[in-house]
Amino acid sequence: MENRKIRVLVIDDSALIRSVMKELIDREKDMECVGAAPDPLVAREMIKSLNPDVLTLDVEMPKMDGLDFLERLMRLRPMPVVMVSTLTERGSNITFRALELGAVDFVSKPKLDIARGMEEYAGQIIDKIRAAAQARVRKTAVAPLVQEKFSADAILPSVAGRYSSTEKLIIIGASTGGTEAIKEVLTRLPADVPGILVTQHMPENFTKSFAERLNSLCKISVKEAEHNERILPGHAYIAPGHSHLLLKRSGANYMTELNQGPPVNRHRPSVDVLFRSAANVAGANALGIILTGMGKDGAQGLLEMKQAGSHTIAQDEASCVVFGMPREAIAVGGASEVLPLQNIARRTLEYLASHSGMSNRV
Repeated sequence: MENRKIRVLVIDDSALIRSVMKELIDREKDMECVGAAPDPLVAREMIKSLNPDVLTLDVEMPKMDGLDFLERLMRLRPMPVVMVSTLTERGSNITFRALELGAVDFVSKPKLDIARGMEEYAGQIIDKIRAAAQARVRKTAVAPLVQEKFSADAILPSVAGRYSSTEKLIIIGASTGGTEAIKEVLTRLPADVPGILVTQHMPENFTKSFAERLNSLCKISVKEAEHNERILPGHAYIAPGHSHLLLKRSGANYMTELNQGPPVNRHRPSVDVLFRSAANVAGANALGIILTGMGKDGAQGLLEMKQAGSHTIAQDEASCVVFGMPREAIAVGGASEVLPLQNIARRTLEYLASHSGMSNRV
């Protein structure tokens, strides 16, 4: 995309949304809105004639449902899609279905005063279009923008830990493309796996539904993390969209901590914050995994985990939707090894088995 603008096609039945989206996109120097379609049937012809790089797609539209269109598109002409819909907040299952079908990411329309609300969402929308333009899309088989960029120092210092436990933990961070990547890893883990903490960049309206969806698919129990709860084997705790998730100790137990401090790397929850807390508290007892995502959140934290004795894994470029966060982690030396997504669960179990006597069955 270095020599030409990102070409975006907007698909939405609202003339107001089409107009606002076009204005937001066209004012960016590196992208242009090449067309705006009121329904999927018109969009189908515009895709053929305009050959856009990225689509933004509404869910509820006349003539053909957005999910039906997405499913056909990914089967016949896979391309990057960002879902933009009011339904993504009210019906989060629709959003996760769209991600399963191959959408790169999603953003919710504001409920009231759409023109002003979309302006407030502008940074988020534009960032997600840029990420989508770089995404790897295959045939079907976030937090608000802030101006200041804080590091994990804004939430907690990095300290040399004293580790008094041998209990193992798995610590996972992801962003764009991460909902499906996390599902791929967690559904392959047995019920007696060590406790798992997960930070996925996602708005607070969605993290509980995401956890419930995973819980219905996994052998382990999955829930949205609460403040000050004991971390148990066979359980995964998803960072809520309104707070950073940290690891802490209380006596002999690992516990969760929720913190509503400022966004770190423009995100709350932040992967760097979770990883640093694991480095501080668990050291070599934690195994860190960084998955697909835009940006660099988690790169420094993964390095800190590795320096504290943790084994660390980064997802490889070929299996990432967006090879941003893993690439940055690898570049700073934070990854002990780099693996395809489909191998990460098995390797995790093999490593834990060799260091704790746990079985390595998948």
